Amino acid sequence: MRAIIQRVSKASVSIEGKLVGSIGKGIVILLGIAKGDTEKNVDVLSEKCSTLRIFEDENGKLNLSLKDIQGEALVISQFTLYADTKKGRRPSFTEAASYTEAKPLYERFITALKKESIRTKSGEFGSKMLVDINNDGPVTLILEV
Repeated sequence: MRAIIQRVSKASVSIEGKLVGSIGKGIVILLGIAKGDTEKNVDVLSEKCSTLRIFEDENGKLNLSLKDIQGEALVISQFTLYADTKKGRRPSFTEAASYTEAKPLYERFITALKKESIRTKSGEFGSKMLVDINNDGPVTLILEV
């Protein structure tokens, strides 16, 4: 399981011109699910996302987590995080989990964040989405479990 975490001042996601989710200060999580990922991967990664210290304290140090600042999360499914580009020019996605394998884990991830009292919005799994990200910092991290 992979996640690209971007600290944002605000972000939103639209599908076919309709706004389906928006957040203020917090993080956007681009979530990729691989074949063989489990609920344990979800639990570890969701806990890491909610407690990762990537927000500045009063001294400008990255000492505060999403939970500490009572920030929000926008979760976007992103199977392309498992693209293999070693051969040729067209990416292969053979390592990405299938729709039926990945969707329940994606939904569990969102539920896990909400259980941590993180106000969480999401896109729509499997849909073509337009994501508007106002990256703050910029701070962008890659997490993998």
